[in-house]
Amino acid sequence: MAGVTIKDVARVAQVSVATVSRALNGHGNVAEEVRNRVLAAANELRYTPHAAARSLSSRRTQTLGVVLPDLHGEFFSELMRGIDQVARASRLHLLVSSYHGNPEEQGAALRAMRGRVDGLLVMSPYVAAPTILSEHLEPSLPAVLINSQAGLDGAAVIGVDNHGGAVAMVRHLVAGGHRRIAFIAGPEDNFDAHERLRGYRDALSELVPDARPWVVRGEFDEASGHRAGRELLAASPRPDAVFAANDMMALGCLFAFAQSGVRVPQDIALSGFDDIPLARYVHPSLTTMRVNIAELGARAARQLLARVAGETIPDSNAIALPTELIVRESSVDSGTLRNS
Repeated sequence: MAGVTIKDVARVAQVSVATVSRALNGHGNVAEEVRNRVLAAANELRYTPHAAARSLSSRRTQTLGVVLPDLHGEFFSELMRGIDQVARASRLHLLVSSYHGNPEEQGAALRAMRGRVDGLLVMSPYVAAPTILSEHLEPSLPAVLINSQAGLDGAAVIGVDNHGGAVAMVRHLVAGGHRRIAFIAGPEDNFDAHERLRGYRDALSELVPDARPWVVRGEFDEASGHRAGRELLAASPRPDAVFAANDMMALGCLFAFAQSGVRVPQDIALSGFDDIPLARYVHPSLTTMRVNIAELGARAARQLLARVAGETIPDSNAIALPTELIVRESSVDSGTLRNS
């Protein structure tokens, strides 16, 4: 309905204009019955707050910025799903940008957000992220870093226990009788990849002290996992287990094994990290470390909203979400799974 104003909503809901404003902006001093009545009236009239006027009155844009290294793939889809759920519940918009893994494009994306958003969610997985971000982040703008190295003043950090998850996976493979455990690592400048490699090395040193680390480089994508799988198959002797630093590389490796007639897990056990939705639907289904990716996005968004609202959160209070070992057919005999 064209030309609908806040006064029209107040008239239909039979409340004051101030009450409508408080209800639509999510203030707590509005009775639930009144809030529902206001929302129903606004929906009936198809009322949309004037963004510019709203921004001027509150000095808020009602928008959160999200800057990610990429938007392609199931990981980023799940992450955005969690962020979006929190934003929608708070009647906020999202301004999303991808920098395609290019630090210079990341800086441009961060600068472009200035004045357009009330706060920023940034995934900057580079090991040198604090230095990169400090050059481009507006100091006064609330920010939460996702899966990034701690150390940037004024920004909260939320991530995953990558090291602990990698240790748990190696422990699982060793418990299955495997000793020649190869690791497909992620990019060298990626913080998640660095921590997962560190966990693999630490666990192998503790659990199989006479084994040498066997590391093949990857890029967190299917193609690099496929290349790594072919490289491992050319070795003599071959590994008896492969742990990929993420599921996409594990799936590429699984395809390489299938092409060569290598049976998983009978000939070589295989595992990944993240538990993307596809992991349970391949054959054999993939053993992995579960990261609740949507919850990671939601937790980051909730923490950002708290900072935008002015709540005090210690900068040193970095949150690491726990991981969960998910055992499927790629690392154990299917009969063992049915009987467990």
